[in-house]
Amino acid sequence: MSGERYQVVVVGAGLVGAAAALALARQGLRTALVERQLPAIPAVGWDTRIYAISPANQRFLERLGAWQCMDASRIQPVLRMDVAGDASGAIRLDAYEAGVSHLATIVESGRLQRALWQAIEDDGNVALHCPAAIASIERGERLSRLTLADGSILEAELIVGADGAASRIRDWAGLDSTLAPYGQSGVVANFECAIPHRGTAFQWFFDGDILAWLPLPGHTTPRGLQPTVDRSTHKGHRDPPSGGNRLSMVWSTQSAHADELVALDAATLAEKVEAAGHRRLGALRLLTPAAAFPLRLIRVESVVAPGVALIGDAAHGVHPLSGQGVNLGFGDAETLVGVLARHRRGHCGDVRVLQGYARARAEPVRRMQALTHGLHHLFADSRAAWLRNAGMRLVDHLPPVKAALVREAMS
Repeated sequence: MSGERYQVVVVGAGLVGAAAALALARQGLRTALVERQLPAIPAVGWDTRIYAISPANQRFLERLGAWQCMDASRIQPVLRMDVAGDASGAIRLDAYEAGVSHLATIVESGRLQRALWQAIEDDGNVALHCPAAIASIERGERLSRLTLADGSILEAELIVGADGAASRIRDWAGLDSTLAPYGQSGVVANFECAIPHRGTAFQWFFDGDILAWLPLPGHTTPRGLQPTVDRSTHKGHRDPPSGGNRLSMVWSTQSAHADELVALDAATLAEKVEAAGHRRLGALRLLTPAAAFPLRLIRVESVVAPGVALIGDAAHGVHPLSGQGVNLGFGDAETLVGVLARHRRGHCGDVRVLQGYARARAEPVRRMQALTHGLHHLFADSRAAWLRNAGMRLVDHLPPVKAALVREAMS
């Protein structure tokens, strides 16, 4: 029995998979998207899963029409980033000094997911199979055959695996991966702060831990919070425009400590996060319950095979200290779509075509994995304290190097 025939079937409608399917359809490729469940309607409260979208990927999402579907009141530009070591090392990256409008934009995962879904529905050119489970996949000489649980059959020249770190498509295609747990978890939660963040993101390295505070948009009247500002921290620097008083925290720490943090009551957790961040934004009050997720490095030997390509977390995993996981995924999607668009008259599953995608993405992924993996081990080693803090002080006094770091973060 024959089924519906497509040039590309994307499996997984997370942020990266949804963006890839929409971009493929915009290029005139016959595209289907298979996803197990519909995206949840975002709650009124704040999503604990927050992403810092690079300007390059913001432009990609704008071209797709998804960014325009976002609620502007739930978007926060990052104008400055203060990074501190475990001694006197520190680096400040400033958009104004670098001659750019912003370093990144903070968005909530659920709202960006909803915006992408709305853009797909508005476009009308992606065949949606959702909710739908895959019963089986068979590889043919030129077409792969996906049978869904409801009996529907999809035939595809190319299957794009966008189904996450535990990718079923990666396993089915026999693409080997290596998973290296860090023995750490990322604890996430949102807080109200007494001192406005002014569009600044903060990051601290200490005792093998990494604590990040990302600015959230909007302003509320803090209850019982005392806004005492340490003016010395701003001396000699341009302050960004006044910002809101909400922040999103990611604390990467040993898994046992992460479990302890998640188990704390709201007031005790806020106090610990306050102290760990040297009370830079005054008193904190918990807005959303804390949650934890395991941290791991995933390396995939090859991200393509005849009739198969992997993108996003199915293709790689990085430590979240740089916040670049989803940005790498959007880069995968944009590059793959560009390669296929240039060969649209050929066979999308031709491995010679797909190798062009693999080559284009190999260096950016390798560079980011090496950077995040290396920094993780550098700050976990107490013997390297002098070296890492001296290095941070040196970089902070070299404007060309700081400008290069800004360009890397924005790509």
